Amino acid sequence: MKEIIAVVRMNKVSATKRALIQAGAAGFTATKVMGRGRLVEDKAVIAERRVTLLALSRKKDQDTEKLLTEFLDGTRLFPRRLFNILAHDQDVPGIVEAIIEANRTEYGVGDGKIFVLPVTDAVRVRTKETGDAAI
Repeated sequence: MKEIIAVVRMNKVSATKRALIQAGAAGFTATKVMGRGRLVEDKAVIAERRVTLLALSRKKDQDTEKLLTEFLDGTRLFPRRLFNILAHDQDVPGIVEAIIEANRTEYGVGDGKIFVLPVTDAVRVRTKETGDAAI
């Protein structure tokens, strides 16, 4: 029995839910979280991202520039969705692959993270079933 923890972009929540259902996940929990990943150190990627984000912005003022700078230099946290999925060991590879396919983008950064952890036990409250039967 394993727990799969996936951190995904907010705009990928619906795609992730569909992927989890299609992959046969027994159930999952999704939580709004704030965070950030490893900073991109390639100056060319950062410069390109700055131009793209500024072009998308309707306002071209100091507040926008400040938000953009904080986003790119790592001082700003931004919203993500955290999925927790309990799965039988044999289902883990399919679920992980489904999450990857639903969340991979052409951006090359910020597509999320997946962690797989062992679970020692689970208990279904209604029936008191334990272990794999509780999933």
